[in-house]
Amino acid sequence: MNWFEVANAAEIPSPALFLFRARIAANLAEMLRVAGDTKRLRPHLKTHKLPELVQWQVELGITKFKTATIAEAELAASHGAQDVLLAYQPVGPHIGRLFELMARFPETRFSCLADNSDSVSRLAQAALAAGKSLTVFLDLDVGQGRTGIGPGGGAFELYRQLASERALLAGGLHAYDGHIYAHDLAVRLTECDAAFGPVEQLRRRLEAAGLKVPVVVAGGSPTFPLHARREGVELSPGTTVLWDAGYAHKLPDMNFQPAAVLLTRVVSQPAPNRLCLDLGHKAVASEMPHPRVVFLNLPEATPVMHSEEHLVVETPTAAKWAVGDCIYALPWHVCPTVALHEEVVVVDDAQCASARWTVTARRRRLTL
Repeated sequence: MNWFEVANAAEIPSPALFLFRARIAANLAEMLRVAGDTKRLRPHLKTHKLPELVQWQVELGITKFKTATIAEAELAASHGAQDVLLAYQPVGPHIGRLFELMARFPETRFSCLADNSDSVSRLAQAALAAGKSLTVFLDLDVGQGRTGIGPGGGAFELYRQLASERALLAGGLHAYDGHIYAHDLAVRLTECDAAFGPVEQLRRRLEAAGLKVPVVVAGGSPTFPLHARREGVELSPGTTVLWDAGYAHKLPDMNFQPAAVLLTRVVSQPAPNRLCLDLGHKAVASEMPHPRVVFLNLPEATPVMHSEEHLVVETPTAAKWAVGDCIYALPWHVCPTVALHEEVVVVDDAQCASARWTVTARRRRLTL
């Protein structure tokens, strides 16, 4: 039996997402090895959104987590996280929700991001009104162009403002370099060092001015091992827990195993060289061009049509397949794929589907 096959797959309706427990364990062990110390790890929940995986990491000694939503932050706090960074600048009602979260979980230290003066002021006003002290990280744009302020002179003054607000605590710097994922390790290292250099300069300048910079939270999964070489940096990989076909292709130097596999079935044979699968947009992330999956037992398939509930592929081996046959596939991008599924099916060491876990934080709101 191939590693990705599930002995009792016939019992599982498709499309479904399998998580292989042994491979997750190996990935967590590799994360700890790379980091060198659980205190340096702040893994991101956005990939899995699962309470069982939060608890698993807490049992390994990981106490700090990074989240993208209030729901993910609530999930982390309710399952043992001692320190939760909302790696997002809260706006509108989310500011109030963050302070409600702090009141609900007083034993957890919450923090968030800010990248402009108005947001810093709004957070400070909300903290005063709530009678709370909120830790805020300065969000830096190190080249992705998505959020953050460049680590130049404006960042220095903004951090000074942040540190001066009575109800806020300056937590440090946040530098996400998600645009860096070069296939060649030497190129990736050069790009990572170039992006991080101005961050380090800003930290030294702030400290020379008497402003405390407790920590820098840096990188994502592709640059995780590179930032692990630096001192005073917290590491926040996310995809490393499950891995996926995209990163396996782009980052061959990283020693993580794909642990999430999609189960799909042949639902029609519309032409001699075509198979139609029940793996539509609602089952696999479709924000990027094909390939959106890598077929493990149908490697010669080429996608030709993708819609909400169907994926049509062309293959010279179509005649070998019957309607109802199982096909296994690795998602190219696992994070948004997980978010499409209400539950995942957990595969044990005997390659049997033995448990179901609810993808709790795919929801935008849990209780708050």
